[in-house]
Amino acid sequence: MVKIGEYNHLRVAKQVDFGLYLDGGSYGEILLPKRYIPAGLQVGQMLDVFIYLDSEDRLIATTEKPLATVGECAYLKVVDTNRYGAFLEWGLPKDLLVPRAEQESAMQVGKSYVVYVYLDERSESIVASSRLSHHLSELGYYFKAEQPVDLLIYARSELGYKAVIDNSHIGLLFDSEVYQSLKIGQRVSGFIKQVRPDRRIDLSLRKAGEVVEDGLAAKIIEHLKARGGSSTFTDKTAPELIYQEFQVSKAHFKRALGLLYKQQRILLSKDKITLV
Repeated sequence: MVKIGEYNHLRVAKQVDFGLYLDGGSYGEILLPKRYIPAGLQVGQMLDVFIYLDSEDRLIATTEKPLATVGECAYLKVVDTNRYGAFLEWGLPKDLLVPRAEQESAMQVGKSYVVYVYLDERSESIVASSRLSHHLSELGYYFKAEQPVDLLIYARSELGYKAVIDNSHIGLLFDSEVYQSLKIGQRVSGFIKQVRPDRRIDLSLRKAGEVVEDGLAAKIIEHLKARGGSSTFTDKTAPELIYQEFQVSKAHFKRALGLLYKQQRILLSKDKITLV
């Protein structure tokens, strides 16, 4: 059965001057315009195509690849707005509509937003939503600690960053787990840190329990020696600066400082650390 908004493996039914018709089963024949026909394709052969509705609401096939398919999230740019909603550039001739009711806040031309792409079952049109919590679960029932996941950063909060997990769930990446500069729309690899008793999902950019403090302590000592025995890097230093210098999170850096302090190898003050 043909799935609108997804890739389909269809048979070429017949050829016409302006393209090929593909066998769409219960949807009938679906046109693949001439400009999308791969060289040498013959009637009876199978072809992978993306199916969507054109500007006249007719089913159309294409070999072009959109930036997101139904069930996926993507960071897309607004190219136009009208009374119906905002239109996003997503790699196909027909722009992707975000209805006004599906906008978390009023979208503006020229700005980009993380959206979830879905099929409006009433109209069979592919649309998008920036109201991610309406379409993705914030509760984790099947995730396990240390499970690797793909993350899409979509919002900043007081505690850290909100991220889409594997196109299906929403989790929180606390500032203490961030050791690099992150931007809205950025894709990163991460891990499930824990699923809390309330089923909310905490995330991490490092595998839980990964030990880096011993090697990091040695790096800090070398850092201090290179600077005459003192440095302005402290437990108050911004996470992005720590990552730029040491390639670790602020949490790991603070633990390494604590380790060196306990070993009486450094002195800690408000604005600097000093080699003993």
